[in-house]
Amino acid sequence: VQLQASGGGLVQAGASLRLSCAASRRTVSNNGMGWFRQAPGKEREFVASISWRGDNTDYADFVKGRFTISRDNAKNTLYLQMNSLNPEDTAVYYCAASLTSYAARTRNTYRYWGQGTQVTVSS
Repeated sequence: VQLQASGGGLVQAGASLRLSCAASRRTVSNNGMGWFRQAPGKEREFVASISWRGDNTDYADFVKGRFTISRDNAKNTLYLQMNSLNPEDTAVYYCAASLTSYAARTRNTYRYWGQGTQVTVSS
């Protein structure tokens, strides 16, 4: 599986962005998927995850109510809608496909990773 994340950019605080993650070489419609992020000097952290059918989602506390994860299995694509962005959201965002079918938080559950897309939020 090859994952390609896109949609990052430089925005002002309060703005919105929508990240996309397109999967190729193999379908990921049976895999749980997730988004993680890594800020400079920090560990990669969990942001959100979604089950294979999209009926279960999980979010880190710091994004609840602001971010929404979704997927379109027909397009083999994962999304992250990010609203009310603040400077603390600045990071490289990575999408990942899990070896399981459920929405998982732990990094070692994920087998396939995208290359990351930079999100920068100015104050």
